[in-house]
Amino acid sequence: MSPLRIWLVGFGVVGRWLARVLDAQAGQLAARYGREPTVVAIGNARDGFIYHPDGLDLASILAAAVAGRPITEQPGVRVWPSAIDGLRATEADLLAEVTQSPPADGEPGLTHMREALQRKIPVVTSNKWPVALHGAELAALARRQQVAFRAESTVMSGTPVLSTLTEGLAGTVPAALRGVLNATANYILSQMADGTSYEDALAKAQRAGLAEPDPTADVEGHDTVAKVMVLSALVFGRQLRREQVTCQGITSIASQQALEAASAGGRLRHIATLAFSGPGGTGTVTARVQPEVVPASDLLARVDGATNALIFQASPVEEITIIGPGAGPQIAGQGVLSDIIAVARRQARNS
Repeated sequence: MSPLRIWLVGFGVVGRWLARVLDAQAGQLAARYGREPTVVAIGNARDGFIYHPDGLDLASILAAAVAGRPITEQPGVRVWPSAIDGLRATEADLLAEVTQSPPADGEPGLTHMREALQRKIPVVTSNKWPVALHGAELAALARRQQVAFRAESTVMSGTPVLSTLTEGLAGTVPAALRGVLNATANYILSQMADGTSYEDALAKAQRAGLAEPDPTADVEGHDTVAKVMVLSALVFGRQLRREQVTCQGITSIASQQALEAASAGGRLRHIATLAFSGPGGTGTVTARVQPEVVPASDLLARVDGATNALIFQASPVEEITIIGPGAGPQIAGQGVLSDIIAVARRQARNS
């Protein structure tokens, strides 16, 4: 059985979760899916990129990271100052790109993904903004190179949305979608429906680990905008620019508005909408993220707390709803792991 040699770029909470799982379950994954996952390289912004062709000692590297020591303090590894330098100098069978590149340009994640795909190396990623800004390009490059490009964790974390819409519903003609795609915003609005102020609901979300110390991306809607752009690129094949998605956050909502919606039998939700006037992503696009009062009969009214949901319209299936957790490093890591397994299965079949 040949190993599945993995470059792991990004060693924050998602990257470390993945390293722990791959270290603990390597034998089980090999027996079940036909390839033994072997992490041959790890890169992070602080320390650079380390590589060993026979595989890294993940337990030792995790211990170093927990202790705050550089990951480069490993015997026998080769070291490069940056991930892109290391990628260009080494070989692997798969890139797992789990950094958090900023929304301005999606770098350095975009360059990492292009480097791998141009060399016919599959890519799996949880990194939203490179896919939001260039997802159609990356998917087209992967098709030309006949390798996988998978980004399950970029939308609703580990809940299988993208694979369901692009593989499970392959052959359908997508028309539109709407959903609740940010766990932090939905948690806050759910708390406000019970009379909690915005400030107190945000504080509870932060204590629960749902909201970041700086929650701007979630509460102002930027995170959801990225997810709308990812869905447009990978499901509809239509690349959107950021300015094409209108956006209104939840910071100006008063508790009274959420209470009034609840007392009338509805719910105030932060709704993402994506629709096209023509079939399959053609024609004029409508893309927006904004607070909306939805009636009790709407499925999205029943999605409370940190749960996310997506309602997808396509011909001939008409309407499909996907509901599941939408936040958390373990859930995001699980989405990346499922993508790694999908690549392993594909390569095992073709070997």
